[in-house]
Amino acid sequence: MSNPFPKKSFVSVTEATKKMEHYCAYQERCHYEVVEKLKGMNMIPEAIDQIVGHLIQENYLNEERFAKSYARGKFNIKKWGRNRIVRELQLRQISAFNIKSALKEIQEVDYLDTLDELAQKRLEQIKETNIQKRKKKLADYLLYRGWESHLVFDKINDLIK
Repeated sequence: MSNPFPKKSFVSVTEATKKMEHYCAYQERCHYEVVEKLKGMNMIPEAIDQIVGHLIQENYLNEERFAKSYARGKFNIKKWGRNRIVRELQLRQISAFNIKSALKEIQEVDYLDTLDELAQKRLEQIKETNIQKRKKKLADYLLYRGWESHLVFDKINDLIK
C-alpha cells in the first residue's frame, strides 16, 4: 500500500537560488513564472522574496527585457497580433508600462506585412465556396491570433470581393 502522505523533499534557499539562476539563464522569465516555480518547490514566502530579490539584483530577472523578448518572439515566430500578445503578457502580470514598451519592438510596416501574408496564406487554405462563410472563417482565424478587428475587416474586404 502506498503512503498517503508522500515525503516532501526539502530544498535549501541556496539550492533553490542556484536552480532559479539556471532556470532564468536558460530562457527569459518573468517574476510570475519564477514565483510559481518556487511555490511548486514548497518555498516559504520569505525565501521566495529573498530569491527573487537576488535574481533581480544579479540581472537574471528583468520584466522589461522579458516583455520585449516575448513580444518579438510571439510576433516573429507565431505571427500573433498585438491583442494576443498584450493578453498573454497581462496573464503573466507584466505592468502596463512594460507591455507598452514591448509593443514598440514590433515595427508597423512589418506588422501590416505579416497580417497580409498570414491572411493570404490562410485564405488559400479555406475551401469554402460561400463568400460570407469564407470571410467569417478568415476573420475568426485572424481574431483568434490577436489581430485588431479593424485591421482584420479591412484586410478581408481587400482580399475577398
